[in-house]
Amino acid sequence: MWIRACSSLWMLGGFLLIIYLGHLYILAMVVVIQIFMASELFNLLRRAHEDKRLPGFRILNWHFYFTAMLFVYGRILSHQLVNTVTSDKIFYKLVSKLIKYQMVICYFLYIAGVMWFILTLKKKMYKYQFGQFAWTHMILIVVFTQSAFTVANIFEGIFWFLLPASLIAVNDVAAYFFGFFFGKTPLIKLSPKKTWEGFIGASVVTTISAFVLANVFGHFQWLTCPRKDLSTGWLLCDPGPLFKPEYYPLPGWLSRWVLPWKEVAILPVQWHALCLSLFASSIAPFGGFFASGFKRAFKIKDFGDSIPGHGGFTDRMDCQMVMAVFAYIYHQSFVVPQDYTVEMIINEILRSLTLEEQQILYTKLGQILQERMVEL
Repeated sequence: MWIRACSSLWMLGGFLLIIYLGHLYILAMVVVIQIFMASELFNLLRRAHEDKRLPGFRILNWHFYFTAMLFVYGRILSHQLVNTVTSDKIFYKLVSKLIKYQMVICYFLYIAGVMWFILTLKKKMYKYQFGQFAWTHMILIVVFTQSAFTVANIFEGIFWFLLPASLIAVNDVAAYFFGFFFGKTPLIKLSPKKTWEGFIGASVVTTISAFVLANVFGHFQWLTCPRKDLSTGWLLCDPGPLFKPEYYPLPGWLSRWVLPWKEVAILPVQWHALCLSLFASSIAPFGGFFASGFKRAFKIKDFGDSIPGHGGFTDRMDCQMVMAVFAYIYHQSFVVPQDYTVEMIINEILRSLTLEEQQILYTKLGQILQERMVEL
């Protein structure tokens, strides 16, 4: 317990420091966690005897991993990268070319890996090699699916990364304490220590925490402003209607006898936070149950030992993976305006058109506006 508590404290301190440093540092943290998770999962089904007979096979796995990283992050960060270098014409052209041919580069890197794999096939080891090949691709799907959505959430605003991650942490801690002090009724056979008392208590605490944390986080522009480039400067923006308080009058008897104020200010995003808390407390824990079943199938206690007292990074990220995907889908479905805005169109122009094409568009728009002004 003491080791686990100390590890939690230094992880929390490091996490808060990285949040303060900003988007790019959070992205770097996600990449580091990804690498640890991939390493733990790569090692899960390895057999030392077979690996000795296959020199370079581990390098092949990491070749597929970094090819997938180039593909996923290249697609996500392309327009932020363009926005970062628009002032330098030569560098802008270089970046534009890299973005334009990024899919081709990734495709041929992947094909090179497949050819490498085929050339390394050995008699009496086909089954093991193809099993490792399939296991590698499953790892890439699991790791990069959640990380892609996580990175997208970060650039939409740190708020949409920090709040879901915080809710999972709150739910996990609350479930542990409620289960430890009040737990009597088993919840699921896969995790004998999980109890209904812990599950229900954690749900209540998570819901309350979501409402409070959304209000706290929502008052910091550093957390709510989206990042449109890859710079590290301080962010200033119009927070938008979601982060502007709305005032609700309190009943007369409540303001007269219980509370000293007549109205309460609530950020609209707090109502969205309640939906996130519902998922974090009822659905996301099944990511942990899935991981528990997986570990039981392979007769292991933890995926690794990277974090003292906690196991591996994969053990700590099982529920976070499910939550990150939901947070992105929820944000895109219920938070982002469905209609095109001027800002969205400009960002698409900066991402998709070269500098010369943007100049042609500017000229044509000027001509169209002049013609309309004459007609008026």
